Amino acid sequence: METQLNSLIDAVRQAGADGRVLRLRGGGSKDFWGQSLTGEVLDTRAYAGIVSYEPSELVVTVRCGTPLAELEAALAEKGQCLAFEPPHFGQVSGHGATVGGMVAAGLSGPARATAGAVRDYVLGARFINGLGEHLTFGGQVMKNVAGYDVSRLMAGSWGTLGLITEVSLKVLPVAPEEATLMCVGLPQKTALDLLHRWGGQPLPLNASAWVRDTTAQPVADCMFVRLRGAVAAVQSALGKMSADAVALGAQVNVMDNTEVAADWRASGDQTLPFFAAPAPDACLWRLSVPQTAPLLDLPYAPYIEWQGAQRWLWAPASAALALRELAQSVGGHATLFRASAAHAEVDKVAGVNTPLDAVQDRIQRQLQQQFDPKGVFATGRMHPL
Repeated sequence: METQLNSLIDAVRQAGADGRVLRLRGGGSKDFWGQSLTGEVLDTRAYAGIVSYEPSELVVTVRCGTPLAELEAALAEKGQCLAFEPPHFGQVSGHGATVGGMVAAGLSGPARATAGAVRDYVLGARFINGLGEHLTFGGQVMKNVAGYDVSRLMAGSWGTLGLITEVSLKVLPVAPEEATLMCVGLPQKTALDLLHRWGGQPLPLNASAWVRDTTAQPVADCMFVRLRGAVAAVQSALGKMSADAVALGAQVNVMDNTEVAADWRASGDQTLPFFAAPAPDACLWRLSVPQTAPLLDLPYAPYIEWQGAQRWLWAPASAALALRELAQSVGGHATLFRASAAHAEVDKVAGVNTPLDAVQDRIQRQLQQQFDPKGVFATGRMHPL
């Protein structure tokens, strides 16, 4: 692997000397996201493999080009997992998502609201900055508290600060018990109020989703709640939560774990029917708001995750400013997650991300200047340059 690593370092140094911009790419599973896809592609997949794995210590160190599926399979053999459930977003060229891309994107799956985000599980990282220097931050234990937590800063940086070469991650045992409740007949506001009530109680609530099923006859409002934890805790919660939902007029069923597991994966990977574009010019918007945010006055029925904190909806590009103002009014923000042919129009109106305020913009630009003074990774993918 030393040859592959040196090749990556040389590529970054040469790009800096030539004044070229590089776009870091693993499996390409997230090429759909971002302000732009400019720059020469630097493929990271050759630098792959699990460096070390200590199941008893709950830590694994992995190279950036390692397929995410390969890492998850190795953890599963030991009864462990990545608790934040990183999405794969399908297979690209037979390779799929990589570990480096998982960290750089900073995206989490259905369990995010209770298990935490990607950055919460990053213990340490090695990366190549814009000068071609191979730097190491953090380590392999939780007590890496001295100095700046640069390794976690890389999570969600989308390849704009440096090329992650290795990352050490905290892993967790698979929960001994799991169950999913399907509650049919709960309107959006009723479902949100119930989730907020449950969130204030000692319940093993792990994930939730609310959606309006337009394929059902008649149309049905459905809420799904996944419980994980000790056997006694899950079984006790099932009875209480079922009774709460029934009292509000819902029809409640406990779903088969084997069958519903595929649905939860599809939720994270956005392969559920909701995520199929309803029109050629429709854009998928992600509204990130506080969990306790009230019912939003949206012109389209959303798909709601994370106990109310993440709300997806399809809307035209022309709705960009209105959606951002609505999200900001409750303390959140709106992001264009998947664009359509209307992408250019969105760029002109408001961009992919909510514009940063003056302080945030200054901090981001100063960070990029420190890590990448020559602009090797200045693709403008997160915000226009």
